[in-house]
Amino acid sequence: MRIKRLSLVLFCAMLAFAAVPAVRQALAEETKTDPGLSDVLTDLLRGVEGENATSGPDKRVPFGREEVQLSFAPLVKQTAPAVVNVYASQTAKVTSPFDGDPFFEEFFGRSQPRAQSSLGSGVLVDPAGVVVTNFHVVKDADQVKVATADGREFDSKVLLKDETLDLAVLKISSDKPFPVIAIGDSDALEVGDLLLAIGNPFGVGQTTTSGIVSALARSHIGVSDSGFFIQTDAAINPGNSGGALINMGGQLVGINTAIYSRSGGSIGIGFAIPSNMVRAFADAAKAGLSFFERPYVGAEFERVTPQIAESLGMEKPTGALVSTVEEAGPAAKAGLKPGDVVLSLNGKPVESIEALDYRMATLSIGTNASFAVLSKGQQSTMDIALARAPEGAKSSEMTLRGRSPFSGAKVAELSPRLAQRLGVRTDVKGVTVVDINRDSPAADFGFQPGDIVREVNGTTIDTAATLAQVAQQDTRWWRFTVERGGQIMRQVLRY
Repeated sequence: MRIKRLSLVLFCAMLAFAAVPAVRQALAEETKTDPGLSDVLTDLLRGVEGENATSGPDKRVPFGREEVQLSFAPLVKQTAPAVVNVYASQTAKVTSPFDGDPFFEEFFGRSQPRAQSSLGSGVLVDPAGVVVTNFHVVKDADQVKVATADGREFDSKVLLKDETLDLAVLKISSDKPFPVIAIGDSDALEVGDLLLAIGNPFGVGQTTTSGIVSALARSHIGVSDSGFFIQTDAAINPGNSGGALINMGGQLVGINTAIYSRSGGSIGIGFAIPSNMVRAFADAAKAGLSFFERPYVGAEFERVTPQIAESLGMEKPTGALVSTVEEAGPAAKAGLKPGDVVLSLNGKPVESIEALDYRMATLSIGTNASFAVLSKGQQSTMDIALARAPEGAKSSEMTLRGRSPFSGAKVAELSPRLAQRLGVRTDVKGVTVVDINRDSPAADFGFQPGDIVREVNGTTIDTAATLAQVAQQDTRWWRFTVERGGQIMRQVLRY
């Protein structure tokens, strides 16, 4: 009899549970007369069998009218006050072909600098007023203001920024502590987890959207050199950059960074920087570091291609191939050799060199890390010390002057630490551009920090002093060779 009643009730419930009040009432009467029926029906509708259920209590689809009517509102009230608006402004130089001509300046005047502004979002992660946002929101800004959710506005100071990670940390001050969002563990995320994105899209005001984790460890999206992003279908639009990606525990699991779109609006493909990277970057800013230092092991890595994987007897191309190992470096001391493949780090799989870079960057300098390595067909584990990148021979940075395309560029000889700061391979040698004066000939000619000057007018550049001397030549024709991102560029120009 019980089985018959159960079959009838289950059939009716599956057809019209959410739409027909009479059926819901009948179901309620049946479960009153037989309380055990409610538990059995619940298990059946969830697709599980009692104690054999595999879904945990924190991750399951909503069941019943009461759960369908649940709201994100309490979660938004808890986290939204810690999401801020970031306003960055800068004065841009405007050039005119008539500048310097007395006749045209008499009629049209000299071109005047124009103010440019950008809008983004940020997240308060410390009650003392520490705000995390994107680098591209505050890039080259002369002034950065932060507006909190309660309408207050503050001038801010940039504590730390890194273009390769597209992260920046700001500091604002108040007599009272600020609301914050606790930083969660982004490695605990799984595809399908529910998320909230909070920010200021299009400048319309604070907005909350919901979605799920669409994918993990996305790379090569063209946002930054970082290659380990969370993909979500929560609507992210211009102005959301730097905003919060929240899990259902009210924790920050990502900083919204970019969207994939052909129209400029959200089409359900957004990317966020994982919170574990955000935590490491914020800790570096609070420690007063001038740039974000990554642990150094004295080795460089390359991608494992299908051809390389086949030659090494691997089932699939995965991991990071060791290309070079510095003598007397931590990796060399541990026994790592060129041709080895790193498969995991501290028990976390390393699918690519981007994954290795990400996992390395989230670890602390001065600790040891466990590397699972495939060497000559045998897998082994080795502990490698995570050290600070060596500074090398101390050479002072110098700013080039005079009438040359390099005027206004600050240059120095590369060391592993300087290379790391500029996002250059730590095994590269040479003289590099460290910084550029925005209103200088070097900026006008397109030089960028990280450019390595190899040759100028037939002279090989091996020291900063050599470049400074060559840059003083009395000539209007300049021939030079510059390496940028591993690519060699040769230029001939008149100046």
